[in-house]
Amino acid sequence: MSFQGKTVFITGASRGIGHAIGIRLAKEGANIVIAAKTTEPHPKLPGTIYTAAEDMEKAGGKALPLVVDIRYEDQVRTAVEKAVETFGGIDILINNASAINLTGTLQTDMKRYDLMHQINTRGTFLCSQMCLPHLLKAENPHVLNLSPPLSMETRWFAHHVAYTMAKFGMSMCVLGMAGEFKGKVAFNALWPRTAIATAAVANILGGDEMIKHSRTPEILADAAYYILRREHKTTTGNFFIDDEILASEGITDLSSYNVTPGLKPEELTKDFFI
Repeated sequence: MSFQGKTVFITGASRGIGHAIGIRLAKEGANIVIAAKTTEPHPKLPGTIYTAAEDMEKAGGKALPLVVDIRYEDQVRTAVEKAVETFGGIDILINNASAINLTGTLQTDMKRYDLMHQINTRGTFLCSQMCLPHLLKAENPHVLNLSPPLSMETRWFAHHVAYTMAKFGMSMCVLGMAGEFKGKVAFNALWPRTAIATAAVANILGGDEMIKHSRTPEILADAAYYILRREHKTTTGNFFIDDEILASEGITDLSSYNVTPGLKPEELTKDFFI
């Protein structure tokens, strides 16, 4: 599949993984819809929807920055309508926006619980629902959720049950919608083998030390590129891991994705869902 002139709707594309995927597909000539909240620079979170749009256009694509909080149905509907009005349709949806809070049951206040479920599970469902009428008209439609493989084991839930439920909700959307729209729209999940150098890692998870033992978001961007090139009728309902996708394309030397040059794979921090 060529991405030239294809329209990609990405939630949370102002920074991090969503931004990296947008850049990768913009290099192929795609139209990138940046659906995110940040309009003013944040002291701890670099990038706005407008700087992201500049980056996508410098990379070779077209960009449409839209202020969207995916918790609100009217905002998502308006953004989808604007995307279709501007580019003529939607070919790919990347459900990337996510909220994280790694706390136990007694430490999770309900405001934070609600935020994670509204953005992660509900937001993914809502964006999929709103984009589907347009995806169903596309030539090779894909929905890709940045969410982990489904595995109903205690160890994935015990330390942060609220967050795991919210992220697994995104993965359950893959499981259900892949079956519901089989042969019409591809639904897949993508997740990293290792920690990824994002603001969440820097500010919430492990700080600078974990960043040093992480890979860059570009590994997920390249993996997404290879998934989205595939035929939608035969590539659906999968829970992909980034390095496995790259290996299937003959790419086994992943050292270029290391934040710290020279680290061996075993020296990288493994993702906590793997």
